[in-house]
Amino acid sequence: MQINGTLIDDTFAEAFPMKATRLVITAHTPAWARNAAQSLTGFATSVIDCGCEAGIERELGRGETPDGRPGISVLMFAISSKELAKQVMRRVGQCVLTCPTTAVYSGIDPAASRAPLSDNAPLGGALRFFGDGWQISKMIGGKRYWRVPVMDGEFVCEESTVTVKAVGGGNLLFLARDLDAALAGAEAAVAAMHKLPNVITPFPGGVVRSGSKIGSKYAGATASTNDAFCPTLVGLSKKSELSAEVACVLEIVIDGLTDADVGAAMTAGIAAAAGIGGAAGMLRVSAGNYGGKLGPYHFHLRELAAGIDGSRA
Repeated sequence: MQINGTLIDDTFAEAFPMKATRLVITAHTPAWARNAAQSLTGFATSVIDCGCEAGIERELGRGETPDGRPGISVLMFAISSKELAKQVMRRVGQCVLTCPTTAVYSGIDPAASRAPLSDNAPLGGALRFFGDGWQISKMIGGKRYWRVPVMDGEFVCEESTVTVKAVGGGNLLFLARDLDAALAGAEAAVAAMHKLPNVITPFPGGVVRSGSKIGSKYAGATASTNDAFCPTLVGLSKKSELSAEVACVLEIVIDGLTDADVGAAMTAGIAAAAGIGGAAGMLRVSAGNYGGKLGPYHFHLRELAAGIDGSRA
């Protein structure tokens, strides 16, 4: 299958179950909401070493937030409910509570969620102790909020945040003739994905250059370089998936609240990258999997691409 001269590989991305939550961070100005969100989502590219995967979902207007202030929607993903709760408490406590003028709320409506609900994670219920006995709570619309005195006034925080069963590890690989073409395709794909709700691309700028495989020749290493897609190893690695004309490969990893969300983001990414075109150096779109052994969610690229304008066998 080709789209605009770009080959869509006959393969699939393999994703796995995760737990996720959405936090709504508000502040006196959009800049301070973003400062808190960027701090909270730092060092959150991979659950391998970061504990969670997190990213900014989108900016929120005053009419979209619980307190009528500017806000940022953040998604956080972890392997277990326990780890997600730990990461929420640590990151909100260190990165949002500390940030001037901020407040934080649960961002998933249980009644409207398409993703299956999981255990709620403590939010204000844990952070209230920073108030050293001066904190107070208030029930509004059946929800409990905590007001913690801080030096610029009060830190308002919802009692807990709704968590759901989610999907992590969706991915696309962009195989290009040179670095410029690979960056153009990957950047276009990230921009297209970020227009969609319920997904994040947790790596820097949404793009990964150090794609990994499970395991290593070295004891104790859980992951190592994906030699099958390293251009400098063509002719050296017996597992190489690259032809001589491929000089650069970049990856995007996608986490979403449901498998449908991940599939939609991958479709948008394929279309955007293929829009660069084979003539401009975007040669192939592929994906990483482990033969179906890693996770139960399989996203077949040609099925996703079948509805894209210009796709042909």
